[in-house]
Amino acid sequence: MGSRSTSAMKPFENSENDLETEPLTWRLVKVWLPVNAIFVGMLITSMFSLKYINVAMVTVLKNVTNVITALGEMYLFSTHHDGRVWAALFLMIISAISGGVTDLSFHAVGYAWQIANCFLTASYSLTLRRVMDTAKQVTKSGNLNEFSMVLLNNTLSLPLGILLIFVFNEVDYLSRTPLLSLPTFWFVMTISGVLGLAISFTSMWFLHQTGATTYSLVGSLNKIPLSIAGILLFKVPTSLENSTSILFGLLAGVFFARAKMRTRSQT
Repeated sequence: MGSRSTSAMKPFENSENDLETEPLTWRLVKVWLPVNAIFVGMLITSMFSLKYINVAMVTVLKNVTNVITALGEMYLFSTHHDGRVWAALFLMIISAISGGVTDLSFHAVGYAWQIANCFLTASYSLTLRRVMDTAKQVTKSGNLNEFSMVLLNNTLSLPLGILLIFVFNEVDYLSRTPLLSLPTFWFVMTISGVLGLAISFTSMWFLHQTGATTYSLVGSLNKIPLSIAGILLFKVPTSLENSTSILFGLLAGVFFARAKMRTRSQT
């Protein structure tokens, strides 16, 4: 028991150093700004897609991101994927197509937003992978930990978010909406912010304790109860065919994560 707890604490032996953040310099901002612009676009398209598509279908359609990312890794980083990975990607495409065909609440605008979100999400991960090495070179310490990246992303998102408020004329809407006078609205917004912060820090802790492959596998498994809860809580109209395609897509995501884990363990 003692050795187990000691090994579990090893990733946090230098916790003070882990929480140190890099100072915000103009050189670092210029390097990171393209990544942040894609990040903001990813958040916006995700919110608009949820406006028209139910949670379960959004979760399944997000599997298309894995396909785009895998193709991007091939052409940008010369990454080789084995047969198991390609089989899982093929299953994801089939599930996304069958899910869209059998979706009783199909909305073309929502699907367009979600496809854009898939491309932006894949672009974010690919661009982040390329920019991380460049960003490390312009820092004073020569390193950029997860805490610094989260803080940098959120800080740079503020001016872009304020700009989008004026672009979408949200100022006029906020001045007229009665939501701002409701305590429930502020309570829900506060809980949403707290949960978002908790997700960031718990993700960092989980990655420290395990690894990226285990993290992706658990993330794929989490999509199953998330989709079921989304259908039940929001009373989404569905059919047996659509439910089967959703479950098929979720299992394909788990199969993909396991295939990636086996590939990395072999290499």
